Amino acid sequence: MVQKILVTGCAGFIGWKTCEKLLERGEEVIGIDNLNDYYDVKLKEWRLNQLKKYKNFDFCKIDISNFQKIKKVFENNKFEAVINLAARAGVRASLENPWDYVNTNITGTLNLLELCKDFKIEKFVLASTSSIYGNAKLPFKESKKVDKVISPYAATKKSAEVLCYTYHYLYNLDITILRYFTVYGPAGRPDMSIFRFIKLIKEDKPIEVYGDGEQKRDFTYIDDIAEGTIKALKPLGYEIINLGNNRPVKLNYIIKLIEKILAKKARINYKDFHKADLRATWADINKAKRLLRW
Repeated sequence: MVQKILVTGCAGFIGWKTCEKLLERGEEVIGIDNLNDYYDVKLKEWRLNQLKKYKNFDFCKIDISNFQKIKKVFENNKFEAVINLAARAGVRASLENPWDYVNTNITGTLNLLELCKDFKIEKFVLASTSSIYGNAKLPFKESKKVDKVISPYAATKKSAEVLCYTYHYLYNLDITILRYFTVYGPAGRPDMSIFRFIKLIKEDKPIEVYGDGEQKRDFTYIDDIAEGTIKALKPLGYEIINLGNNRPVKLNYIIKLIEKILAKKARINYKDFHKADLRATWADINKAKRLLRW
């Protein structure tokens, strides 16, 4: 049976690929995005134009922090599920403008949860982040306490997770929270390190590395993340699940790969390690394997 699914943040990196895979499976998708200028809107418009090629896709330009506008979308459609991928991302940017992160990541999530309750939506999936773990012991397991987050971005995502549990407890909403680990791939966010480094090294411009470059990230390919997100639509009650590669690599290794592929040497400006950054991320994905067969 064809499902009608609401995907917020549909012009974002993960939202676009998740929508694409849902549409290819024949599902009906209503996409929402505010097309903000956190990074070049042309990239978001390109992703959106790829989705508009599908007859089973419809788009609404809306900010999820606007309750009344979102409510109209729910009034006009009967959704089987909501996948909330609309988010303000980026650790360092969240220190400069935390209010935007509160509006989207907390207020926006609350709006969607209220509407899922009122309109009796069967399933809610929330995009969360590995940043929530802070500097916890590796590898990161979902059972770890995450009450020492070290950036406004992570704090707003933790708040969204807490709201999700509250709505599950009070109203029995079926909710799965996915903690993503450093997603990369084609048409990815240009503010992420891999894209920044490729561009600057290609242009013979210096790159900035915070710390010594020995920090590790559990880089995870976009198609795998989108597949895991769709698998999370199954009924699970309430679960938090890591989606990561389970194979962290050093930033210096990434730089060497880019140098090799571009046949150019990177000019590196080393800066002090940023207090809000994590030394390493590493996903324990046993739960994803067990519950999602991912």
